[in-house]
Amino acid sequence: MFAALAVFAATLFLVIVRPFKLNIALGAGLGASAALLLGLVQWADVWVVWQATWNATFTLIALIVLSLLLSEAGLFRFVALHLARWAGGNMARLFVLLILFGAVLAALLANDGAVLILTPVALELCELLELKRPAGLALLFATGFIVDAASLPLITSNLTNLISADQFKLGFAAYVAVMGPVNLAAVAAGLAALWWRFHKSLPAGYAVQGLPAPNSALQDTAVCGVGAGLLAALLISFFLAPRWGIPESLPALLAAAALLLTAWARGRPAVAVLKNAPWSVVVFSLGMYLVVYGLRNAGVTDAAGSVFAALWQRGSWALTYGLGGLMTLASAVSNNLPALLIGALGIEQAKLPPHAETLAVYANIVAANLGSKLTPLGSLATLLWLRLLAARKWQVSWGEYLRLAWAVTLPTLLLTLCALVLLHH
Repeated sequence: MFAALAVFAATLFLVIVRPFKLNIALGAGLGASAALLLGLVQWADVWVVWQATWNATFTLIALIVLSLLLSEAGLFRFVALHLARWAGGNMARLFVLLILFGAVLAALLANDGAVLILTPVALELCELLELKRPAGLALLFATGFIVDAASLPLITSNLTNLISADQFKLGFAAYVAVMGPVNLAAVAAGLAALWWRFHKSLPAGYAVQGLPAPNSALQDTAVCGVGAGLLAALLISFFLAPRWGIPESLPALLAAAALLLTAWARGRPAVAVLKNAPWSVVVFSLGMYLVVYGLRNAGVTDAAGSVFAALWQRGSWALTYGLGGLMTLASAVSNNLPALLIGALGIEQAKLPPHAETLAVYANIVAANLGSKLTPLGSLATLLWLRLLAARKWQVSWGEYLRLAWAVTLPTLLLTLCALVLLHH
């Protein structure tokens, strides 16, 4: 058990701190290699873990490729400029519209894809509107927060959702029936918390006349049109995939391939986009799962299972808030992917009745997606957001982030977990 915990801690250090600018995939791969060499996992476990992660990982990559192609074609800058005009120079209205736009992007294109799209849009708005730091930080933090907070509604909205759905055989429609309404509660609570924290930082208005025309943002209308149609078809296919007995990754990869071919035929930099796709996520998710599987083999997740079983004896509220609180803490101090995996394996070990098990799985997802926002380490989307900001000279210190995150995340998390219990009955 000591060896398993040591490998887990060392892997987290390599992935989060990234000494010598180490790639996160290499860090996770080194951790997985150490687990294999020390006998914490066997080669047979690699196949088990691959079966648990491949569908989720390739679905996420396909969605991010789609989002990057549409972003390169100018679709999202086009929408952002329209949002700025629809707000009519009212800064408060723009703040709300940007958050709602981020929630839609997170639902359809996954949180990591959404943060890569929305953060540059928010940065450009800060520059175009000449916002001072308090107002600019309000827009930027809201976009960074909402992409994770609103990544609950679809199985495909977050890697954590996908892995959980695959592991516990959650159907797409059944998942949406519960987590769709829960996500609405999360967005409403998040919007209220963000408004409470930042409304005094926002100026009254801005000059609409100084904004570029939305059509000037469109680089290729054909790619944008085909992409929008593919996204609509893809959403329908996700509902039908379980009935057809096909994994979600198949239609996602086909849609990404179709848009890549369209972009290539139109002379867009499709090959460059493909090269920039997050292929390292494959190694990262497989490596992290193997490291956590080593904790399972060492008996660490048995303890989590015992705690979850004891919480269930006290009822749905105790299970939801107890498990949610523990997994929030784990996500915040480490990272939400390994925390979710530990929670998922613990839920399996707990041997809960079916109704309680699905409630526990959903609570684990909420904690991983939302609770991870408490610290900069909690999610890959937050780390990406911080790097995008730093590249544009927007430095956010740990202290500043923690003050903002705790004020917004805790009320949103508590209200979302409450909605989960009420809606799952």
